[in-house]
Amino acid sequence: MAKSDLKKLGQDVAWQDVTRGNTIVGSGTTREFNTGDWTNVAPVIDEEKCKQCLLCVPVCPDSCIAVKENKRQPIDLDHCKGCGICVKACPFNAITMEVKSNE
Repeated sequence: MAKSDLKKLGQDVAWQDVTRGNTIVGSGTTREFNTGDWTNVAPVIDEEKCKQCLLCVPVCPDSCIAVKENKRQPIDLDHCKGCGICVKACPFNAITMEVKSNE
């Protein structure tokens, strides 16, 4: 079973009977779906180059870069889809995209 298996929603419906658009079937479920397995690349931060400017934080469409006590935390790779926007936002070239290893 994939980490992003939609069966976790508890919805037993065929594709022909999916809920209408804009229907919310539950709240707070995004943490249950590890969508990071949708890609084979992931951002890697070079801690020596990183200046903690935090410019990568607001551009992440999946909010995978948290801040605690004004410091960037490690990227949440369970939810990062590998879009690379953080790489483009970093003025210090501290973030690169690398191919994930097969674990």
